[in-house]
Amino acid sequence: MKKLILLLLLVNSQIVFAQENPDRILSASAFMQIVNAYHPVVKQADIQIDKSKAGIQLARGLFDPLLETYLAEKTLDGVRYYRTIEPTISIPTWYGVELSAGLASLNGNRINPSQTRGKTSFVGLSVPLAKNLLMDKRRAALKTAKIYRELSDVEKKTVVNNLILDAMVAYWQWVKAYHLYIVVSDAVIVNEKRLAFVKTAYQLGERPAIDTTETLAQLQSFLYLQSENLLQLENAALELSVFLWQNNGQPVLMSGEVIPEQNLVAAVVSTRPLPLLEDILLTAQQNHPKIREFDFKLKALDVNRQLKFQELLPSINLKYNQLAKGYDILKTVGIPLGDNNFQYGVSLSFPLRFLEGRGAYKMAKLKIDETLLEQNLAKVTITNKIKTALNKLATLQNQVTIQFGAYSNYMILQRGEETRFFNGESSLFLINTRETKALEALQKLIELKAKYFETEILVQWASGVLG
Repeated sequence: MKKLILLLLLVNSQIVFAQENPDRILSASAFMQIVNAYHPVVKQADIQIDKSKAGIQLARGLFDPLLETYLAEKTLDGVRYYRTIEPTISIPTWYGVELSAGLASLNGNRINPSQTRGKTSFVGLSVPLAKNLLMDKRRAALKTAKIYRELSDVEKKTVVNNLILDAMVAYWQWVKAYHLYIVVSDAVIVNEKRLAFVKTAYQLGERPAIDTTETLAQLQSFLYLQSENLLQLENAALELSVFLWQNNGQPVLMSGEVIPEQNLVAAVVSTRPLPLLEDILLTAQQNHPKIREFDFKLKALDVNRQLKFQELLPSINLKYNQLAKGYDILKTVGIPLGDNNFQYGVSLSFPLRFLEGRGAYKMAKLKIDETLLEQNLAKVTITNKIKTALNKLATLQNQVTIQFGAYSNYMILQRGEETRFFNGESSLFLINTRETKALEALQKLIELKAKYFETEILVQWASGVLG
């Protein structure tokens, strides 16, 4: 009977993970895909992209052809002064030239001599010769809208990058809580069996009564830990539920039957290759969404700078119309421009000191300088975050190796104490002490491994590749 009891004491160090139903397993990659596909923050980022597309459509509307009609009539004391109808169409072009064409019908007894009686038609154009020649508000609006469309894609990557970090930290906290609960629960089972056999041994006169108290106290301490770890697991599952959503926008409550795929007790960390600093820094400098955001912002600011430069130029506009009697404007084809049937005008205006233009242009350049400084600061900050995360990852890998060695040694000491107890050279108190130390070492090992996997995600976040 004594030998049977001592053999059962040896099983307390065996942590066994049973085969689980695959449908109940939530892996890190599957969880990340769920967050990336259905989380409301991601869908909000998609809305911002749709809004930027609508902004392009809005800016293109500035180039829509415009159809106008002017209809007027004046009669006083039985005298018809005039009656006119003038439909026109104007077509803005990308290069600042505006094409126009129209018809006119004018009749009456009191008509301005500069106007043409009867039916006329015209086709013409308006050309800016200085200000607005290379850039105007319409072109600037469309260019900026296109830049913001690309910027919205990058901003989504920034949002997703941050979201995935938060989600995966919650995931590994849940994994850690699950395994801490499992190892303590296994210890509870072992100590329940031990208590039952120690009681039997006492009844048979094999063990003193104090051993039952010693075993019960150990069991009670593990039951307390089990209760505490169960609370942490339930809270971790609730934190994880924040990131679980369905396609229809409804939240998902984490089921208590779902378990993680990764076994932190068996996970091998010491041989995992560490990312190379040079490769990560190069990737971050080229593709980090936060840095690329500044690239697009600088492009938009440069468009604004080009527009403000136009304020430094005089406004010189040429307008030319080819005229025709009647509505057959095509009959004027072949007539040299400026030879007959034409109308033109040139307008010139400019402020004497260009104070507004100089101020606006200087402000545009200062905004570019300010954004460049912010971008340089962001690059340094991102570089430091990458280096810090890699240092932490390397340190954790070393700590896991050390802690695994400590746990292995505590298990050797526990085995040795159990052997000494079998030979009558030890006591349940010493075995319980060794067991507690071994369990604490295992718990610390689980915490370090969870922190290691969190830091792997942190490295990816710092380099901007999670989005």
